[in-house]
Amino acid sequence: MPTFAVSEEKNRWLREKMAQLGVREEDLEERFIRSSGKGGQHVNKTSTCVYLKHKPTEIEVKCMAERSQSINRFLARRELLEKLESAVGKGTAAELKRDKARKQKARRKKRAKGKYAPAGSDGPGKEQAQGDKDIENVER
Repeated sequence: MPTFAVSEEKNRWLREKMAQLGVREEDLEERFIRSSGKGGQHVNKTSTCVYLKHKPTEIEVKCMAERSQSINRFLARRELLEKLESAVGKGTAAELKRDKARKQKARRKKRAKGKYAPAGSDGPGKEQAQGDKDIENVER
């Protein structure tokens, strides 16, 4: 497997993840296309956009996030692995993060609902209703 212009730790992580999912370099079809967008003359002269296709599953990825072809090759492989994980049914990091945020929001909503319950309900708002009755009794 080629090494990319990222840290050795990231290269090692990519190799391990590919081995874990059973993705081999021979299963990947890689093409380089001219990028578009920001980058000026450099982007227009070089083919920095990476098109990656996993032959067994027909999953395709196109990456042109950076001006460097080597970094785009790494990013395309990482994105392909995420897509493969979600296709297999494993939760990707983004999905896990989304689920965690959804649960946290539901928990906060539940707490707020109990905290600001109407006066007639059995929630914490009951003390407030009792306090209002005490005030009425004092005023009489």
